[in-house]
Amino acid sequence: MTASIDPALQLRPQPSAFTTLRRVILDRPATIFALIIVILFVLVAVLAPWIAPHDPLAQSILDVNKPPSAVHPVGTDQFGRDVLSRLIYGSRNSLIFGFVSPVLAAILGTSLGVIAGYFGGIADRIISRVIDLLLAFPELLLAILIAAVLGGGFWNVVAVLTVAFTPGFARVARASTLAVKQEPYIEAAVAVGLRTPMIILRHVVPNIAAPIVVLTTLWIASAIRLEASLSFLGIGTQPPNPSWGNIIRDGLNNLFGSPWPIIGAGTLITLVVLAFNLIGDAVRDALDPEASR
Repeated sequence: MTASIDPALQLRPQPSAFTTLRRVILDRPATIFALIIVILFVLVAVLAPWIAPHDPLAQSILDVNKPPSAVHPVGTDQFGRDVLSRLIYGSRNSLIFGFVSPVLAAILGTSLGVIAGYFGGIADRIISRVIDLLLAFPELLLAILIAAVLGGGFWNVVAVLTVAFTPGFARVARASTLAVKQEPYIEAAVAVGLRTPMIILRHVVPNIAAPIVVLTTLWIASAIRLEASLSFLGIGTQPPNPSWGNIIRDGLNNLFGSPWPIIGAGTLITLVVLAFNLIGDAVRDALDPEASR
C-alpha cells in the first residue's frame, strides 16, 4: 500500500532562483561575510577620491619607508607614497577589470557557443577548433602572450582578460545549447515558423543563462587575480597608476625597507578573491537544480 501525497504539497510553487539564492546566502555565515567584503570593496573603489587620505601619486623624500602611524595607517613605500591611498585607488582597477572583462567574455563566448551548438556543421567545427586551441594554453600564460603583443594600457588589459576567459564561456554555452536544442519547445518553435534569431533569443539563451551566470560570478575572482598577476609582471596596469599587482611588485624591490605594500596588497587580493569565490559557490548552489534540492 503506497502512502498518499498531500495535494497541497504537489501544487506548492517552486521557489524562485532569487529566493533560493537569498536562503543559501543567509544560511551560510561564510557567505554573509563574503558579501560584506564585496560590498566594502565596491564602496571603497567607488568612493576612492573621497576616502583616500593622501594623493596616491604624491612622493616625499621625507616620508620614505615610514612604518604605520596615524598619518600613514599602512606606512609608506620607497618613494614616500602613502600605501593606504595607493591600495584604495588600486581597488578601482581591480573592480573595473574584475567586472568588465568577465562580462565581455560572457557575451562573446556565449555568442560563439550558441552559434556553434545551434547551427552545427562548418560553424561548429571552426569555432570548436579555435576554442580548443585557446584552451590548450593556461589562462595566465595565454594572457601573458597576448599582453606581450598588445602591451599595457586599460583597454589592452581588458582585451587580454576577455580573450583569456572567452573559451571557457564558449565551451559551456555550446554544451548547454546542444542539450536545449533537443527540447520539444525548440522543435515546436521551429514547426510554427519562428525565425532562428527569435528562437535563439527567446528560447535558447534564457535556458542556458544559469551556468553562464555562475561562471561569470566565479571568474570575477579569476579576473582580479589575473590582472594583479599581469601588473606584477609589468604588462598590466602601468606605473605610476596604482594597482594591487604593481604595488606588490614595487614592494618586492623594497622588501626590507618597507614590507607594508606587500602585506596590504596581498591581504586585500586574498580577501576579495576568496569572497567572490564564496559568493560564486552560493550562486551555483542556488541556480543548480541538483544542489538546491
